[in-house]
Amino acid sequence: MKFPEPLIPGQLLRRYQRFLADVRLADGRTVTAHCPNTGSMKGCQPEGARVWLSQSDNPRRKLAYTWELVEVRRGVLACVNTARPNAQAREAVRSGRVPELAGYRECRSEVRYGDERSRIDLLLSGHDQHPDAWVEVKNVTLEETPGRGYFPDAVTRRGQKHLRELMAQVNKGGRAVLFFVVNHTGIEAVRPADHIDSRYGELLREAVAGGVEVLAYRAGLAAPDGEPSGQLSLTLPVPVVLED
Repeated sequence: MKFPEPLIPGQLLRRYQRFLADVRLADGRTVTAHCPNTGSMKGCQPEGARVWLSQSDNPRRKLAYTWELVEVRRGVLACVNTARPNAQAREAVRSGRVPELAGYRECRSEVRYGDERSRIDLLLSGHDQHPDAWVEVKNVTLEETPGRGYFPDAVTRRGQKHLRELMAQVNKGGRAVLFFVVNHTGIEAVRPADHIDSRYGELLREAVAGGVEVLAYRAGLAAPDGEPSGQLSLTLPVPVVLED
């Protein structure tokens, strides 16, 4: 899985109003790019950082540029576009790169389910030996110390709801999976961010104890020289650490 077009490099000047970012391009122009991320983006918006944008030729768009990648520290990249993880997870499952979820013949997206009126990111069905798998996808980009990734990066009532819905599916005899898409090349393990959302951490541990499976796979965003590889594919499983 690749970015649709070659990315355009620039320098981050500022992010503001959540969805806007001013970026200086290599030719000296300053453009305003869409920031497709509603979260805090903690650690992913250092002023002056190298960033990469995609460009759309759709005349109906107000902003032609979309912020995709940021260099959070030298040679370490993160993807800040939260529209990407669901497609990354779906492509990885369909291509057989997630052995834990292999063998399902059908994969549907955004299926309504649960007592709290949620939509599941991926619903896998048609396995000869396993029940349908309800897969909730989460994007991980917060690294507070080298190698340590955390989720969430802000208090998430929605994320708490999703954990309750996954636990309910297990109680009904189904299979439920929390899938962390690690869009940060420096993260080597994922942990619950108890210091940010303690309730989420409590629910995550309760969910795992109750049979919800947790997976984490990292994207190959950077080439060996630290420049963008153009690849969004999930290439490396990483551990999820619930207790240090």
